[in-house]
Amino acid sequence: MSTMVALGPLVHHQIPSLPTLFTKTPLTSSLNYPHRAPLSVPTTSVSFKSSSYRPVVTARATETDATTRTQTDQLADVVFTDTFPVRRAQKVEGKLIIKLDKGNSEGKWELMVGCTLPGKWILHWGVNYVDDTGSEWDQPPIEMRPPDSIPVKDYAIETPLKISSKEKEVENLQTVKIGFDSKSLIAAINFVLKDEETGAWYQHKGRDFKISVIDCLPGNRETIGSKKGALGQLSSMILQSEGVDSDGVKSSNDPKGTSPRSSLKSFCEEHPIVKETLFDNAVKVSVSTCPETAKKLLYMETDLPGDIVVHWGVCKDESKKWEIPAEPHPVKTTNFKNKALRTILQRKGEEGAGGLFTMEQGLVGFLFVLKLNDDTWLNCMGNDFYVPLSTSSDLEKLSVKNQSEDSIQKVLTETVESDSSPISKKDGLSDPTISEYTDEIINEIRSLVTGISSEKKRKTKSKETQETILQEIEKLAAEAYSIFRSPIPAFTESDVIEKIEPEAPVKICSGTGSGFEILCQGFNWESNKSGRWYMELQEKAAELASLGFTVVWLPPPTESISPEGYMPKDLYNLNSRYGTVDELKILIEKFHEFDIKVLGDAVLNHRCAHHQNQNGVWNIFGGRLNWDDRAVVADDPHFQGRGNKSSGDNFHAAPNIDHSQDFVRKDLKEWLCWLRKDIGYDGWRLDYVRGFWGGYVKDYMEVTEPYFAVGEYWDSLSYSYGEMDHNQDAHRQRIIDWINATSGTAGAFDVTTKGILHAALERCEYWRLSDEKGKPPGVVGWWPSRAVTFIENHDTGSTQGHWRFPGGREMQGYAYILTHPGTPSVFYDHIFSHLNSEISALISIRTRNKINCRSTVNITKAERDVYAAIIDEKVAVKIGPGHYEPQHQHGNQNWSLAREGRDYKVWEAS
Repeated sequence: MSTMVALGPLVHHQIPSLPTLFTKTPLTSSLNYPHRAPLSVPTTSVSFKSSSYRPVVTARATETDATTRTQTDQLADVVFTDTFPVRRAQKVEGKLIIKLDKGNSEGKWELMVGCTLPGKWILHWGVNYVDDTGSEWDQPPIEMRPPDSIPVKDYAIETPLKISSKEKEVENLQTVKIGFDSKSLIAAINFVLKDEETGAWYQHKGRDFKISVIDCLPGNRETIGSKKGALGQLSSMILQSEGVDSDGVKSSNDPKGTSPRSSLKSFCEEHPIVKETLFDNAVKVSVSTCPETAKKLLYMETDLPGDIVVHWGVCKDESKKWEIPAEPHPVKTTNFKNKALRTILQRKGEEGAGGLFTMEQGLVGFLFVLKLNDDTWLNCMGNDFYVPLSTSSDLEKLSVKNQSEDSIQKVLTETVESDSSPISKKDGLSDPTISEYTDEIINEIRSLVTGISSEKKRKTKSKETQETILQEIEKLAAEAYSIFRSPIPAFTESDVIEKIEPEAPVKICSGTGSGFEILCQGFNWESNKSGRWYMELQEKAAELASLGFTVVWLPPPTESISPEGYMPKDLYNLNSRYGTVDELKILIEKFHEFDIKVLGDAVLNHRCAHHQNQNGVWNIFGGRLNWDDRAVVADDPHFQGRGNKSSGDNFHAAPNIDHSQDFVRKDLKEWLCWLRKDIGYDGWRLDYVRGFWGGYVKDYMEVTEPYFAVGEYWDSLSYSYGEMDHNQDAHRQRIIDWINATSGTAGAFDVTTKGILHAALERCEYWRLSDEKGKPPGVVGWWPSRAVTFIENHDTGSTQGHWRFPGGREMQGYAYILTHPGTPSVFYDHIFSHLNSEISALISIRTRNKINCRSTVNITKAERDVYAAIIDEKVAVKIGPGHYEPQHQHGNQNWSLAREGRDYKVWEAS
């Protein structure tokens, strides 16, 4: 395995180095800071040097009753002290030099790319040939490749820059030189510069550098050396092919236009380049109580250089809502939009800066972030710095109060939520025969919680009264639980159903979303090839919303060995073959404008390494998550990991990550939280979850709190003598077991249902769509709220076609999953095809009748040539060539035909 980076139209790449550091850039930072630090400003970047607007803060001096630090120590008792580590970036400026000159012999030319900044720099490059169409790179011929070059798949080369003894006129210059023949068929040389230490990229105006060696290129893109630049004198650079005139038209003496001849001219160009290096500093805060006034005195000091602005506020309860305290305020304090205060710390020579803040009684906490003089924001691991102002006794009372409220909420949730784990192969617990008893209990619990909440706001409820209410709630919960779990039920198994009336408020859960989600897979296996998929998909957001989709699943966003994204390398590098990180953010914002939630495709099972170990095995990682071989499982012989044994099945194409390691889970949690908070994802599609224990997924879901999450648990169905078994309980039980290991925090793709639909439709054996107990035979029959049904995806269909749905029968499949419970997923290729109108009509029927992931199914017919079912007594569906009419089965209900197509019909109850 060789190292590689993602290709495509990469933009100026920025990778956050730590969540504590926020660096202003023209694209992502915000100068309007209402009450907290900017959320999505990356920290490590390599960019064009540019001036940036900085707002002017007019300091207003306000006299306070604060004493000096020494006096404070003498007169007040210190009740809190802490030191917060912070990390900041310092810019180092250098030059990127591009030079084209004649070689030592006739017809030979040499392209030199150099960088004056220290570090490990890699030239990632490729070529275009004369007869190429499009903008895809190709690998250059072997004779063009400098020493130590490494091929990247079949489209690029990586060559390290080295200190050159011949280039003495420029200090610390690292260079790489590429020689080529003017008689070759090379049309252009493309490259980007990569900082191997940080994983950051440097490009030309947000695009790849492109050195044209002929005067006409496909796409007529602007190239380096094609005209005078603003940053250096360029000569025109033209390498014309013999038989191609100045307008790019083939001449008559060479109809193929392939005989090259050169009119190439030398040039040299310089670009400023900025690299940000991280430095560690600290902020020390101490809180004292003044014995005379009982006010809190907060002293802050830091070794950060330059002018330090404290952007701060206070909170009066545990909600940590920013408020402006009453005056007096420190000297050099300004009011920021009536939402926060800004105070400039006083410099103490070269040693740092400090300031004293006086707080009135009754405040719970002091919140702040720091702003450096270069518009860099510093915070605490992605959150505001928080300093408690309450005494220890106050904190103890607050802790008891919070524990009581948490217990109330837990009891309420466990009592009201009837979506329990079906370990015994039942899905759901609620039943009309017991609802009259439990509804009354639930209403009583809600009333008690409402009462304690309202009293809490008035702060008049005593601790004893709260505990009494809590005990009463626990009694009611126990009564409700005993009704649900009675060992002598008053109903049969066929009566047990999972049902939530659509009209009732539905709890948002990561395993189900709202319960009414309709998922669109927003890509196929070829989507990466355009290099601008994010921008293309942005144009379809409005149409997807109009069709009724509520969630869209996007492709893996990270740098990847494979262009499709499923062999991730640097997890914090979100410039991929699908587009840039900024284009990704714009796309997510566009979907949010149409109330569509966005799922990120998170590949957590495996990761491709950056370096080899002493044995030549690729198991040493780079980038921000620079793990060693302890992060790799020990039982995969291909990658010689030093971690523990795998908790799942190994994926042998890349190092399998050991999720049992604390540092691995910590890093992955931070990464997922960064994707949620800074990039904007709402939830996850989890790749290859067979590879690690579902309990780790539960851990990740609880930290990231996704709106919706679904895992890909894929294995083979049961076959006997080459034919699929009717009973697929063992297969769906494995998926159920994984979902249960996550405690239901994630759903799973219903591979069982897809396989059974294949057999039923291909062989005209529609009886397969009912299990031995008359229920749907897939995961949707046992745990419908956690089943994500589908008929095709990027692996099974598209250009891969590993398990393609029976041709011409796709709409039968969609008629099934779009009318049944579970969360249906529709494949991109089907949406934007001749199936569009039929899929749209079925989505409208589902939405109109409020069919949800917990809807009930009554299978009315499952025979050789026809399957039929009634869903929620609102929708009837039949698939297969056989005959079925719902009124024949339900004569007391009127049905009207809503949609029909090839071998399927759907009716709605009038």
